[in-house]
Amino acid sequence: MKWPTAGYKSKTAATWIALVGGSFGLHRFYLHGLRDAWGWLHPLPALLGLYGVQRMQQFGQDDRLSWVLIPLLGLALAVSMLMAIVYALTPDDQWNARYNPVGRVTRSGWAVVIGAALALLIGAGVLMATIAFSGQRFFESQVEEGHKLHQ
Repeated sequence: MKWPTAGYKSKTAATWIALVGGSFGLHRFYLHGLRDAWGWLHPLPALLGLYGVQRMQQFGQDDRLSWVLIPLLGLALAVSMLMAIVYALTPDDQWNARYNPVGRVTRSGWAVVIGAALALLIGAGVLMATIAFSGQRFFESQVEEGHKLHQ
């Protein structure tokens, strides 16, 4: 379901909103309004991941629930960085046809390029850290189960 967009939508603003607050769906709300169902799905994994970080700080690295929750934050951040890159790399004519059908047209500048570069840098780092964290926790749990079987 596509909700009608009202007013001018800047590609630069959408890129930077996705970069800064995309894991909470702010970029979706900017582009599609507060009635956007996909936008309301973004905060849940981000908040659960933040809760996992808080649990790990409180209970230490052996808290298994935090092992499950922290990767949700990483994935939420990685997805928002991907959206920032997609917005930044969308050609201006396609952006205007989709979000600015009448009135002002957007023209990309260096702010979009810098936003895309930062999103790529942050997104790649977060994604690799999430994969490393999840893999480490998985293999640690497998080793623990192996020790239990041998005893």
